[in-house]
Amino acid sequence: MQDTFAETLPPPALELHHPPSADSAGSSHGHDHGGPEVIAGEDGPPKVKRGKLLMYGVGGLTLALLVGGYGILDRSRSEEKLAQLTAEEAIPTVELVKPQVGVTGQEFVLPGTIDAYFQAPIYARVSGYLKMWYTDFGARVKAGQLLALIDTPDLDQQLLQAKADLGVAVANFKLAQLTATRWQKLLKSDAVAVQDVDVKTGDSAARQAAVTAAQANVDRLEALEAFKRIVAPFDGVITARKTDVGALINAGSGTGPELFTAADVHEMRVYVRVPQSESGDITMGMPASLSLPQYPGKKFPATVATTASAIDPTSNTLLVELSASNKDGVLTPGTFAEVHFKLPPQPDAVRIPTSALLFRQGGLKVAVLGDDGKVQIKPITPGRDLGNQMEVLSGLGPKDRVINSPPDSLLAGETVRIADAAGKPEVAAR
Repeated sequence: MQDTFAETLPPPALELHHPPSADSAGSSHGHDHGGPEVIAGEDGPPKVKRGKLLMYGVGGLTLALLVGGYGILDRSRSEEKLAQLTAEEAIPTVELVKPQVGVTGQEFVLPGTIDAYFQAPIYARVSGYLKMWYTDFGARVKAGQLLALIDTPDLDQQLLQAKADLGVAVANFKLAQLTATRWQKLLKSDAVAVQDVDVKTGDSAARQAAVTAAQANVDRLEALEAFKRIVAPFDGVITARKTDVGALINAGSGTGPELFTAADVHEMRVYVRVPQSESGDITMGMPASLSLPQYPGKKFPATVATTASAIDPTSNTLLVELSASNKDGVLTPGTFAEVHFKLPPQPDAVRIPTSALLFRQGGLKVAVLGDDGKVQIKPITPGRDLGNQMEVLSGLGPKDRVINSPPDSLLAGETVRIADAAGKPEVAAR
């Protein structure tokens, strides 16, 4: 063994060809500083002592153990830092909002349709040909103003015949009346029978009834003659003209289009269907406003006039009628409008952004940050939907710190990171 170790060591820088003297050997023993002691052999290279070699081996092993331990410790610290960083990154960053107390100045917007206060299609009551029209669509008219004339030659002849029949009936009545008077005088002298007198008196009464019937027929035809004049039924505007000169006119409203359409636009009716959830807020006299696409930025005041007092089972809506003044004539029938209803104030309610709502099993909930810095999930009783905000009737107070846009995976008891005003996250105090 000793020879083997000696063979593996590099040759020492000694003068092997000149063995040291006794004094030199003694000096080397006396001034040994811990270096390897080399013994020169007679037949081979110098040999190192076993104790020194063992000391070097233990030192190297100790150094190796120290280096390995430091590496293991450094790796353990790195893994701990990585685990801590991963745990911190897993904490969600949230934004807090405070519920706003009271709901004032809120409104909801629904589509509506504007109609005239009165609107009537005008048909002909007599048949004939349109002789002339005097008013086109868009014209402002007064009640009774002439719109058109109808030429009715058949009706004119019927009226002439009816008047002639009336003349015949009057002549027959006068003759029957004179005959009955004479026979009644003859009855006083017993010159005629009572039966004959009664017959003449009855004939006179029948002739008188014929005169009444003929007169009624004449009156009827004269009334029809008046319908040759198409007139405006009320003050308003002509919104349509669907006839022209020479057109064949059929009497009645079921055999053709109307001749004219008139509308009373001094005041307008606005019809809107309010969802059942909002119908409880609609009251008589409730103020509202109208927005029209053709007049951007302009509002027209309106007032709730009446409601249907029943929910339509098909659409689950309440039909509401509003009235709007139209003195300047800006509003027109058939116009689409956005109806803005001003909601009554709710001082006891709070409102939060709709982005803070959690749709969980059991109804709507919100996530709030408790005093201990942990997440709490609270069920709420929702009120009215205010668009980008939701009214909360119960389950939430004005001092609650509500988490806005909470993650879907957020659970009660979690720790969250709060984003400050500058957007920097801060872990909530525990």
